[in-house]
Amino acid sequence: MSSFTLPAENETAARAPSRRELNKAATRDAIAAAALDFLRNKDLAAFTVDDVAAAAGVSRRTFFNYFSSVEAAVASYTAAFLDQVIVELEARPLNEPLLQSARIALSNGGRPETLAILAETVSLTQDPQFDRFQLQAWEDCSLKIADVARHRLPPDADELYLNALVGAVVGSCRAAFMVWFQRHGTNITPESLADLRSLLDQTIEHLRHGFKN
Repeated sequence: MSSFTLPAENETAARAPSRRELNKAATRDAIAAAALDFLRNKDLAAFTVDDVAAAAGVSRRTFFNYFSSVEAAVASYTAAFLDQVIVELEARPLNEPLLQSARIALSNGGRPETLAILAETVSLTQDPQFDRFQLQAWEDCSLKIADVARHRLPPDADELYLNALVGAVVGSCRAAFMVWFQRHGTNITPESLADLRSLLDQTIEHLRHGFKN
């Protein structure tokens, strides 16, 4: 089973994380991994928060210190991938066109194992109960991209332009994941992940060069 550490807040800080922060990250990881393991083998209605907490070796109270629900725990993998993309985006040169930066960030962002688990969660979370948690992860990403974009666009850039641009980037990326799922479903292979990378690249290219009727 692939695994990775979900980014903690202020991941880009230069200082080394404290033992307490490392322990919190490990607990968060354990809860998310346990929730995903259950989802791999059972329908969402067939297990509970108590089941996930027990599998992760924590109390019910500890579970709720980290996540509001099983759905939120699984959706944290989406947030983890998007946070890695944001880190890549922030590292791009300030004078680089924003869409070009976004394209490169999507190409570089997300370690292979991160992308593999994200692809798996997409295939496992088609239940409508997951929608608002996945949407929240993408909405949080939109706010972060908008903050990055404000430092790259001219000072007099219109807020409508900014938000329309960010909305187009995020919406087209979500569309790439949906098309990928339609093509591959639960088939998580190096080939299908390469196709996902390609779709993410293509969707930004559509934005860069415009849509033809």
